[in-house]
Amino acid sequence: MQFTSKRVIRFLLEMLLVILLFIALYAWQTRGLLPADQRTQAPDLELLDLHGEPWSTQTMLGKPAVLYFFAPWCKVCAASSSQLRWFQRWSGESVQSVLIGLDWRDSTELAEYARRHELNLPVLLGMPSTGADYRVRGYPTYYVIDSEGRVAARDFGFTTAIGLWLRTRRL
Repeated sequence: MQFTSKRVIRFLLEMLLVILLFIALYAWQTRGLLPADQRTQAPDLELLDLHGEPWSTQTMLGKPAVLYFFAPWCKVCAASSSQLRWFQRWSGESVQSVLIGLDWRDSTELAEYARRHELNLPVLLGMPSTGADYRVRGYPTYYVIDSEGRVAARDFGFTTAIGLWLRTRRL
């Protein structure tokens, strides 16, 4: 197969089109999330974990946090679980990672999800109002919160440990 300048140009234009489509899809998927401008304060959380212990945004101040909103039935959330485990190992104590379950029937469903995916992270019992406050419209949705409680990054869909690490390393 011989490469001609027309073929190379056509290939580059097709690649540019694919990249632009991915950018447009990403912008559409994240259009309603809270802004990640480090000026937007994260909405207050007042939730219980699986053990009945209270959690709030105030108790998380002083250290960056990843708030990972999931549904126990979500296949993409399940696929992301191994990435969360890797991120937890890499970040150690420098970043808090918290799972916030939404769209669940009972707390045992959330506990089973965490056990099945070997996630040794706090699991909070989210409520519909929690999802509304954080503008969660699909799963998984995650927010990176800086040590002062401001939204530093946010995303929707499958994520990688490297992606989470890159979003949190500058905090």
